[in-house]
Amino acid sequence: MVITYAMSSRTRRLKAGGRGTLRYQFVGTSVIETILVNAHGQPLYYYRPDTATGSLVTGGLARLWPPLTSAAPTAAGVKGKVTVVKDTHGDQVAYNGHLLYTFTSDSVGQVTGQGFQNFFVATPGLAPLTSSPAPATTIPPAPAGGYGY
Repeated sequence: MVITYAMSSRTRRLKAGGRGTLRYQFVGTSVIETILVNAHGQPLYYYRPDTATGSLVTGGLARLWPPLTSAAPTAAGVKGKVTVVKDTHGDQVAYNGHLLYTFTSDSVGQVTGQGFQNFFVATPGLAPLTSSPAPATTIPPAPAGGYGY
C-alpha cells in the first residue's frame, strides 16, 4: 500500500515503506529518502550535538523536541542497532548511537523539522555515532582593526 501526503512547500510528501520507516520526497523534486518513524508514524530526528551516552536537549528545547523513550523499543525494517540510553529523559531510544526525538510541529505524514535547530531526520543508513559529538564547524576570526573595510 502506498500513501502519499500532499504538504506545503516547507513539508515533505511521505509514502509508507514498512513498519518503522517511511519514504519521503521533497515536494517538487525527485529526491526520495527512507526515514525512521515512531509507532504513530511521526518522523524521528537526531540532534547533531548529542553524544552516544547522553542528551544535550533540555528545557524548552526538550519541550519542542520530545525525546523518544521506551524501556524495550522494537524496530522493524531497519538494520541498524536500536538501544536504550538511560539519561535525564529516562530510557531514551537511540539508533546507531544517535538519540531520537520527535518534533511537536510534525504530525503523521509531515516532516517539518529537517535541519531546524540542528535536528536532522533519522534514516536507516545513519552512520553509527561514537561517544563524542559531531565535529563543530570552525568559524574564521573577524579581521582586526574596525569593520574590515
